[in-house]
Amino acid sequence: MSKVLIIGGGAAGMMAAIIAARNGHKVELFEKNEKLGKKLFITGKGRCNLTNACDRNTFFDNVVTNPKFLYRAYSQFSNYDAMDFFETLGLPIKTERGNRVFPQSDKSSDVITALRKELERQSVVIHYQSEVKKIILKDGCFHSIMIKDHSKEILGDALFVATGGLSYPVTGSSGDGYQFAKEIGHTVTKLFPSLVPVHVREDYVKELMGLSLKNIEVNVTTSDQKVVYRDFGELLFTHFGVSGPVILSASSYIIPYLQKQEALELSIDLKPALTIEQLDTRILRDFEEFKNKQYKNSLDQLLPKKLIDVIIRLSEIDPEKKVNSITKEERLRLVSTLKNMKFHITRLSDYNQAVITKGGINVKEINPSTMESKLAKGIYFIGEVLDLDALTGGFNLQIAWSTAYLAANSIEYK
Repeated sequence: MSKVLIIGGGAAGMMAAIIAARNGHKVELFEKNEKLGKKLFITGKGRCNLTNACDRNTFFDNVVTNPKFLYRAYSQFSNYDAMDFFETLGLPIKTERGNRVFPQSDKSSDVITALRKELERQSVVIHYQSEVKKIILKDGCFHSIMIKDHSKEILGDALFVATGGLSYPVTGSSGDGYQFAKEIGHTVTKLFPSLVPVHVREDYVKELMGLSLKNIEVNVTTSDQKVVYRDFGELLFTHFGVSGPVILSASSYIIPYLQKQEALELSIDLKPALTIEQLDTRILRDFEEFKNKQYKNSLDQLLPKKLIDVIIRLSEIDPEKKVNSITKEERLRLVSTLKNMKFHITRLSDYNQAVITKGGINVKEINPSTMESKLAKGIYFIGEVLDLDALTGGFNLQIAWSTAYLAANSIEYK
């Protein structure tokens, strides 16, 4: 039996504590907040997208940074293992569109409760409002930790750093795990807020605030028409730009280009299921039905009400014009607007709205078979603190579950 200390009571920290305790180790978990899982509580808009019920290849297609590093962790604890794990804890789950897995209750609090009860069953000692200020090594191996406002060292045989990143600082994410890693000698790659809403230049986006569109296609391109990102899904307009699953995922790919100050254009295809010819035929049919109406009153069957005024302006057709006098050239201009609604990206939102942190501890300095530091024996880094990130859909939480499980099964018995 080893004495295992864990810094951070989020997804990775709780999973590691449960598995280590099940394996017969004595486990103590240190959480700086007054309760566990504060970030987990707000994930998936409070519903907690636990994982994704996809196949292995699809999972790795959705890991943006360092997917190969995860091969061993995923093979030891896959998305299907995670689903079985939570159902065994007595948490019923369900799979929704895009293979996203949620608790049946749609309550993230139920996920946290299930994990907390299992921690209690496994006799894990939880120290709330206990912020670790220092990790102490002895002869290159983990020795102890120091808690803020306490002078006493807490000795241990192994340490898990599960502190998360910088996203959602309101939940206590302060990047202290990166500082611990640097003090040990680790390299931390450049950090960015990721899976965030996108800000655009066009003012008329304010008129669309709150409008949610499903089944649209987005394209992000550079000034020389290089495709940065393309996907199909759901989008939400905000007062400063766009958000929603398809945009959050796009942000992961946009970051490097914005860092190089490259101009990026976002194009939205509002009718991706229709070709240009098919959409033109559809509009002709509507125009025939409303031939005696003004143009501004002819798009109700084609578009959400909130979008009509903006599309009319972008199509540059006189809103007062009778439908039966709209020319073919004007009609094709409307088709082009619907298939290619353009915005110019100015920046991404900050960590306050970021689902995850892009960047982290350099994985070349971590053993992918154990999650143990190559620089300090007995210290394991798991979850978001590592330079690993994925798209939306439950993939980032699966990274937390998998890395934590692997690390917890890699501890030596003392």
